Amino acid sequence: MTQYIIRRLLYSLPLLMGVNILTFVLFFVVNSPDDMARMQLGQKHVTEQSIANWKQQHGYDVPLLWNDDAQGEKKITDTIFYQKSVGLLLFRFGVSDSGRNIGADIKERALPSLAVALPTLMIGLLVNICFALMMVLFRNSYLEHAGLVLCVILMSISSLFYIIGGQFFIGKVLRLVPISGYDDGMAAIKFLILPVLIGVFSGIGSGVRWYRTLFLEEVEKDYVRTARAKGLTETQTLFRHVLPNAMIPILTGVVVVLPLLFMGSLIMESFFSIPGLGSYTIDAINSQDFAIVRAMVFLGSVLYVIGLLLTDISYTLVDPRVRLS
Repeated sequence: MTQYIIRRLLYSLPLLMGVNILTFVLFFVVNSPDDMARMQLGQKHVTEQSIANWKQQHGYDVPLLWNDDAQGEKKITDTIFYQKSVGLLLFRFGVSDSGRNIGADIKERALPSLAVALPTLMIGLLVNICFALMMVLFRNSYLEHAGLVLCVILMSISSLFYIIGGQFFIGKVLRLVPISGYDDGMAAIKFLILPVLIGVFSGIGSGVRWYRTLFLEEVEKDYVRTARAKGLTETQTLFRHVLPNAMIPILTGVVVVLPLLFMGSLIMESFFSIPGLGSYTIDAINSQDFAIVRAMVFLGSVLYVIGLLLTDISYTLVDPRVRLS
């Protein structure tokens, strides 16, 4: 198992380097520092001197890959690639174009993102699996057909409708919880109830259909028929045999999503004014702060690779055949 994990770790290193190089190309080759300066200063009436001053202030006035004017190792270190991209591999995010410490901002905003995303994931997982098992238990009945129709309807509705409708009905009409905002400590709970509730409800349609498909595949297998022949009830069969054997695809969906919890939800956090990483990214895009956007793109890729690694490790825990491969 140790060799298996080491192999997966070694596979992830070239992937991260490739993402870093691709990010550099997109931000500094396709979109040059001169273009970035014009976007920040305004397209009209921008002089070459003002562009040069902006690039110097933000560290974009050095060559991209090789500095012929420098001496020794500075030919490599005094370049945009080394200063802006190599540091990302060491998780040195630097400062934003507005002068803020990006690493400190990420640490500060990670907790609000987790406070919204983690309960949404856990409660949503429990609700979806329970409803899916119920539909499998009453398969080929009017209850299952009605549930499928309801799931399709829920899937067809945009998440924006759930957010705006929930804010209007629960927050404004019923006045049960605040419409938006955030607070520190336990006082944040009242601000988290509505986004968590909407996040869970908006994912029921697709989640229930996905888990129902997994359970139906297991229900038709030989070991399930053998369990029924030995006298187990349908409920016992579902919970003792079907659910444990469906854990591999369930873990695939859950573990891959886990790193994305740290990145937050772009739409949810923006609508509910939650100071998480999702709204942090949206604000950076709106203000054209390329340093923050670049850091968040790389951080997202790192977390996604970590999610794939955790998925592989989780396979070894639930499927002994993977440990021997």
